[in-house]
Amino acid sequence: MITVISGTNRTNSETENISEFICEMLQKEGTEEVQLLKLTDLPADFISNDMYVKGNQSPDITAIQDKYLLPASKFWFVFPEYNGGIPGILKLFVDAISVRVRDDTFKGKKACLTGISSGRAGNLRGMDHMTNILNYLKVIVLPNRLPISSIMNLKDDMGLLSDINTIKVLNLQMQEFLEF
Repeated sequence: MITVISGTNRTNSETENISEFICEMLQKEGTEEVQLLKLTDLPADFISNDMYVKGNQSPDITAIQDKYLLPASKFWFVFPEYNGGIPGILKLFVDAISVRVRDDTFKGKKACLTGISSGRAGNLRGMDHMTNILNYLKVIVLPNRLPISSIMNLKDDMGLLSDINTIKVLNLQMQEFLEF
């Protein structure tokens, strides 16, 4: 199973739109089951003073981990650039789910990274940061990490991704990820 993770809790975001686009591509091309985990769906109360104590994980986070992360063999993280890095909610989420069952959640699994930005760098620094986090957790990261820059210029009048070159490189990244 592949879990695509929309790595922001900002509603109606470009990240969420690209994540949905990637899910559709994977469902058309791949043979594995594909799930989309939107961090906008995280419960507001999953943060607590005891969240780093084994056994004190929010039941909602446990359910998300059991449904989206433990059964997955691959993750595709799509996340925007926030202050030159990754969104805090993405890091907090990874931290939270690594407490109860870290190795079964991450160790030996594979990940693909797509960075989104309204600027010119496509979240290169954030992808480096996320790669370091995932490598620490013993996740194998696809070397083809895709920065998508100036996202606002790549959409049609309806707000859908329409730039043919961006779609081509996303397809290439997907093919490599499916063979990875």
